[in-house]
Amino acid sequence: MEAHLVVSDLEKSYFLREKRIEVLRGVSFTVQPGEMLAVEGPSGAGKSTLLHLLGTLDQPSRGRIVIDGRDTSQMSADELARFRNQHIGFVFQFHHLLPEFTALENTMMPALIQRVPHAEAARRAEAVLGEVGLSHRLEHRPVELSGGEQQRVALARALVLSPKLLLADEPTGNLDEETGEGIHALLFDLNRRMNMTTVLVTHNPRLAARMGRRLRMRDGRVEPVPGGAA
Repeated sequence: MEAHLVVSDLEKSYFLREKRIEVLRGVSFTVQPGEMLAVEGPSGAGKSTLLHLLGTLDQPSRGRIVIDGRDTSQMSADELARFRNQHIGFVFQFHHLLPEFTALENTMMPALIQRVPHAEAARRAEAVLGEVGLSHRLEHRPVELSGGEQQRVALARALVLSPKLLLADEPTGNLDEETGEGIHALLFDLNRRMNMTTVLVTHNPRLAARMGRRLRMRDGRVEPVPGGAA
């Protein structure tokens, strides 16, 4: 469960009323298998855009993203969808759980989309919910869970197919400080136990300082930040 990530000369621009808006400008970096990377920077610096590109949810205007030797720019839309579902897990600031389904059913969704048999999907979902401390909440719907528990379900959903790469965009930005610290601790624990490559966007300098490596985004570019846990 490890991913080697290589980002080369990544650019992303949009046109707004015939004016070109440059969001990313020649971003390059490498993430080693099992490494935890924090991406910091002010709002509007391009952090979320970068994460969407890394997760193949959007395509760059220029440059390459290579994950375990596979150049995502060379994949068709169908190939990207399969690759994303099989190899990349996402955790966002808002959990995006389906309110009509239980914690177990929400966690099963990526496996069912991948056409994993229902019984096997349920087994995997139950196991990963246990990993995030929610074995006692399997049949609870989102409205019956606390904010921290809902985010743990979202994390379990991201992990149910054992992705090589976990992408997290401000995963605790919508939580109080104490609950957020619990999610942070869980992310570090999962990384240690699963050796899962993790890229996390955050405004939280204390969290970033605990990561193995830090990059700061400024005006669409990245620069290394001294320090980090490693």
